[in-house]
Amino acid sequence: MNSASNIILVGPMGAGKSTIGRALAAHLNLPFEDSDRVIENRTGADIPWIFDVEGEEGFRRRESAVLQELVKAQGIVLATGGGIVMSAGNRRCLRAGGQVVYLTASLEQLLERTYKDRKRPLLQVDDPKQKIIELIELRDPLYREVADHIVNTDKRSPKTVAHEIAGLLL
Repeated sequence: MNSASNIILVGPMGAGKSTIGRALAAHLNLPFEDSDRVIENRTGADIPWIFDVEGEEGFRRRESAVLQELVKAQGIVLATGGGIVMSAGNRRCLRAGGQVVYLTASLEQLLERTYKDRKRPLLQVDDPKQKIIELIELRDPLYREVADHIVNTDKRSPKTVAHEIAGLLL
């Protein structure tokens, strides 16, 4: 398997993984997959419902299983959920599964992009800003551990970021 042919996007909620992933896949004429959408399609339920019924632990088990399957593909662009890096097994899987691009964004951009989104269970708290800060502090070293490339998405169009990523990988 030439796993390096896969392009895997990691980063926090609101960094643009899904949107940029679709633009990148279109630019490179590759199939696009989104691990969260695969989970939703297979369960017939959205992520908040899975969190409510199975808890975060149940969701993370599903996420790991889907990741292990998706990285076996060749030549896909894969957008992952923000918490996928929390598992050491997932981090190994990400590194072995292709070129990993860590999409970063400022706290202000992340807040702006996630402000009204009710489909993000971890942000359904009294202080979403503080929650994002905590998640970034916890996860940033893990994103960096798996990343082959780091790309900032602040105030940049998905198409512009997709072109930058394509240039880094070619």
